[in-house]
Amino acid sequence: MADQKASKPAREKIVSFWKSEGQIPSAIREIVSVLVTVGAVVAVLLLVCGTWPAIVTIESESMVPHMDVGDLVFVVAGDRYGTMESLEEGKISGYEKFEMPGDVIIYRPNGNTELHPIIHRAMFWVEEGEEITVTAGARTGTYTAPHAGYITKGDNNPVIDQVGWSNYRNLGGPIEPVKKEWIIGKAMYKIPLVGYLPLNIVPVIIIVVSLMVLHELYLRSRAKREEGKKGKKV
Repeated sequence: MADQKASKPAREKIVSFWKSEGQIPSAIREIVSVLVTVGAVVAVLLLVCGTWPAIVTIESESMVPHMDVGDLVFVVAGDRYGTMESLEEGKISGYEKFEMPGDVIIYRPNGNTELHPIIHRAMFWVEEGEEITVTAGARTGTYTAPHAGYITKGDNNPVIDQVGWSNYRNLGGPIEPVKKEWIIGKAMYKIPLVGYLPLNIVPVIIIVVSLMVLHELYLRSRAKREEGKKGKKV
């Protein structure tokens, strides 16, 4: 009984604070409202897309002209809305995505979770030890797969990812064939230019929240001044 009596005043204080018209409670309510909205959006994206991140931003010209810098791309799990297909498979089935056969996949290079994911087209699947011919302009060479996985390539790049860099972003070596467990998902749709916002998401969120709080404080202050004027007239 004593615990219940002690908790009741505490609840009443919290409710009173939450309903208060003061500046601090108002600001806190605005911030919580933003966080709840963001959380709801994230939950819906996870439910619909089945993977995370469910949206990515194009930051380079490696997929031009099919994807441009600043495009916002929606990503879904590889098994959502149809089986994932490589360019080689797409040529046979007639399946196309972003104006070319096969899917554009989002993957973590060599499974590294600290590096930014790469968004390139899945060209074909190789088995461990399989040797393929690689052509770059007038030069021709061979590549032997260290393990099974997808060979990938940017639509605007001259060579496949697996021979394009000797040490991609300090990865410690070249990009290896993409294992299925390294794949975040496949690209479904893009929205031009909107991706510039996620590229600067932290400052954007700070600015939006600050503006909302300042607007709320301004409205409260104006309401108090008007009440004061009415009180003087009476």
